Amino acid sequence: MKKWLIPVIIIGVIAFAIYRMGVGFYNTAIDLEQDSKTAWSNVESAYQRRADLIPNLVSTVKGYAAHEKETLEGVIKARATATQTTIDPTNITPEKMAAFQKAQEGLSGALSRLLVTVERYPDLKANQNFLELQSQLEGTENRINVERNRFNTTVNAFSKHIKKFPNNILNGFIGNFQEMSRFEAAAGSDAAPKVEF
Repeated sequence: MKKWLIPVIIIGVIAFAIYRMGVGFYNTAIDLEQDSKTAWSNVESAYQRRADLIPNLVSTVKGYAAHEKETLEGVIKARATATQTTIDPTNITPEKMAAFQKAQEGLSGALSRLLVTVERYPDLKANQNFLELQSQLEGTENRINVERNRFNTTVNAFSKHIKKFPNNILNGFIGNFQEMSRFEAAAGSDAAPKVEF
C-alpha cells in the first residue's frame, strides 16, 4: 500500500464522521424544533376551544343575569383581546410569550368574575345548558394546562439538544437554532385565588 494513501483514508474517515455528526445534529434539531412548533399549535388550539365556548356561556348567563352587563362585556372584551394576540411558532420570544400570557390571563380573570357573578342566580346554576358549558370550560382549562406542559417538554428537549456539547459548536456553524421560550406561571399564581360572594 502506498504511504500517501493512509493519510488520505484517515482524513476521509474523519471527514465522513464529522459530516455524519453534523447531519445527525441538524436533523435531530429540526425534528425537535418541529415537535415544539406542533406542541405550540396544540396550545393555541386548546385556547381557541375556550374562546369558542365563551359566546355560548355568555349567552346562557345573559338570559338569567341581564343586568350584569359590565361583567358580560368584560368577558367579551377579554375574549377578543385573547384571540387577537397570537405568536408565530417560528419566532417565540420571551416578550411575545409574555404578551400572549397576559392576554390569556385577562380572559381567565374575566371568566372567574363571571362565574362568581353566577353564584347569585340559583336558577342559572341548576340550568343544564349552563352546567354543561361550565363542565366544558373546566375540561378545556385542563386541556390547556396539559398542552402547555407538553409544549414545555418539547421545548426542553430541543433546548438541551442545541446547547449540549458538541452540539452547541455545531449549531454555531451549521444550525443557528435559537432557544424557544417556555410557558411560565403568571405572577401571583402561587397564591390561592380569593373568591367572595
